[in-house]
Amino acid sequence: MVIIIDEIQESWEIYNRIRESARQFSARFIITGSYLGRILEPEFKYASGDITRLRIYTLSFEEFLEALDENLYQTWLRLPVPEADDSCPEVYEQLKEAYDLYCQIGGYPKVVEAYLEKQEILAAQKELVRIIQIFLEESMRYFKDIIDISVFTNIFFSICRILLRKKKGLEEDSASEELQKLVTRNYSSNLSKETCNRAINWLYHSGIIGFCGKVIEMDFLDFKPGRRCFFMVPGVASYYLNRVGTTDATIHGTLNENYVFINLLKSQDFPEEITFEMPAFATYKGGEIDYVVQTVKGHRRYLVEVKSGKGKAATALKALEAGKGDYLLYLKGGTKGGKEGKILTLPLYMLERFMF
Repeated sequence: MVIIIDEIQESWEIYNRIRESARQFSARFIITGSYLGRILEPEFKYASGDITRLRIYTLSFEEFLEALDENLYQTWLRLPVPEADDSCPEVYEQLKEAYDLYCQIGGYPKVVEAYLEKQEILAAQKELVRIIQIFLEESMRYFKDIIDISVFTNIFFSICRILLRKKKGLEEDSASEELQKLVTRNYSSNLSKETCNRAINWLYHSGIIGFCGKVIEMDFLDFKPGRRCFFMVPGVASYYLNRVGTTDATIHGTLNENYVFINLLKSQDFPEEITFEMPAFATYKGGEIDYVVQTVKGHRRYLVEVKSGKGKAATALKALEAGKGDYLLYLKGGTKGGKEGKILTLPLYMLERFMF
């Protein structure tokens, strides 16, 4: 017997009796919720040893593609990685178009369903805005002050601005401190640090945002957690980035990096494929490398660069030549892939099939 209880955060009384009920019913319980940050409050008692946690993501690109076009999906499964199949150049273009669409509307099932029904991006975006609004309204119940409620949208815009100026680095020591500074400076000086941190933690535990670490000078033991912040849903990232006001090319590049972050984070779920407690970027000799990856098995190191065009990654190449990594992995939109010595090139939409 399996008993499923949704929106478990609504009742601490039921949550606290799961262990007892599982024994009395001789059943397995699956408890789910949209805002599980709520169960961190004192009245919720953690049933140590009885609960296995599973992070649920929105649709991956693979799942999105399967829903969008079954034939194209089957072709995607057959393409070589990282080498290219020169016999079907049109397929790569079709996959790039599907990936760009995915980055715009994201992976909420209802949003994808809206697009499939009407074949209109605007219809999908309308559904996405509705979901965002529901999240904000639901979150209001867990915050007492009206000032606290308005902080969420301000944080979303601040995350976008941090991402868009990432090459300049953070002025503060962590993403949380940087967000708190931006929100109080740009929106309301009445907001306390406690309010901002509570809202940021709420967004994190609700699965809306995720954090990225930093490796100083390619020294993997000099790891700084929480140095950058990303959205966990590509569609949400696209919606707010477009409202911030910047160029299409800049938005596209940022969405690509956000997509890579989500997939690296998935690789850290059990059974872990890559190390660290969160994905990480790195600094080296005055420059920056988009991401660094070390595998759990074999301890292979990849220097990962996300590129929209044909640009080269000078810092990553310098680090590779210095023996700081085993491979340099280029992730690009307009490529069919390939391998040249220690340099691998992969279309962004093939990342989910790549094995580090």
